[in-house]
Amino acid sequence: MAELVHGGDIYSAREKGLTRILDFSANINPLGMPREIHDAACQALKACEHYPDPLCRQLCGAIAKQKGMDPSWVVCGNGAADVIFRLVWALKPRRALLPAPTFAEYEQALRSVGCQVDYLVLRREEGFRLTPRMVELLQEGEYDIAFICSPNNPTGQLVPRELLLEVLAACEETGCLLAVDECFLDFVEPQKAVSLVSQLHKSQSLFLLQAFTKMYAMAGLRLGYGMCSNVGLLRKIGECGQPWSVSIPAQAAGIAALELTQIPRRTREFLAQERPRLVEGLRRMGFWVAEPCANYIFFQAPGWETLRQELEEEGILIRSCANYPGLGGDYYRIAVRSREENTEFLRVLNRHGEGRRVSG
Repeated sequence: MAELVHGGDIYSAREKGLTRILDFSANINPLGMPREIHDAACQALKACEHYPDPLCRQLCGAIAKQKGMDPSWVVCGNGAADVIFRLVWALKPRRALLPAPTFAEYEQALRSVGCQVDYLVLRREEGFRLTPRMVELLQEGEYDIAFICSPNNPTGQLVPRELLLEVLAACEETGCLLAVDECFLDFVEPQKAVSLVSQLHKSQSLFLLQAFTKMYAMAGLRLGYGMCSNVGLLRKIGECGQPWSVSIPAQAAGIAALELTQIPRRTREFLAQERPRLVEGLRRMGFWVAEPCANYIFFQAPGWETLRQELEEEGILIRSCANYPGLGGDYYRIAVRSREENTEFLRVLNRHGEGRRVSG
């Protein structure tokens, strides 16, 4: 069996005999799935004797209406990861540029088509922020595709709008496709969030990824989507993979989610209260903590490579970042959970840290 390298693996924890699990390893909305989405998915089960619409016409239309674009610019998939793989299979790039660390599925998809992957290594002394060095590398004209995740997963850092536009301009000049992953952007305060949706009307070199998974706690339903004004590329993406990748309940849940415009605001208000508590608790331990802006926190616990295993023994799952290129075994990511769960996490962490405070 292939090794599982992502968060949210409660199943392996159960196999180890853990019955009480607090999952801080998956970046899901701590407020949970809204009742309206749950009800829409359950109601849609009555139609599951039929195949789902392979083109997701009603869902794509609802997304396009919200984003102010033509429905033909939208493609839906079985989560954002499905769209990432379909994009790569459609494009079949020879060489790609990725920041490191970043979301693992980009590289996994690229390797599946034999693509050469180059890294732009992000550095702790620069706060793991993307730098103009990416523009310089793209201007060399050697790349077919580049990925940027903003906020980046796992580091949680936003990419400034000016730098995003410079990267896009470099891609347009050299014939490179820029794929920008905005799946966590709804968790960012509106005055800081930077979406490139408005640039889709101006550039066919831009592909945007978004998802319902995180904000609406729909990880088990699987629903993500891509947006691009290059309808020829979208047509190829639709042909890569089986046609019924989005189930009837998932499509219904997505349509319901688009009506819940208050959910992101409520979630951000909750995060503004709970996220600082976790950051303060981690820093009291002597950990280095990246300044977070979404629903997860990236930190380094110098010399504490066994932290994940120690907490798992207590039924608390956190995400080890040891498998990310450029990171060591003492880097971790945690999600912001409910107030009660966050309090329990800090209590257990402090108990394990007694007598071994570190200097970050």
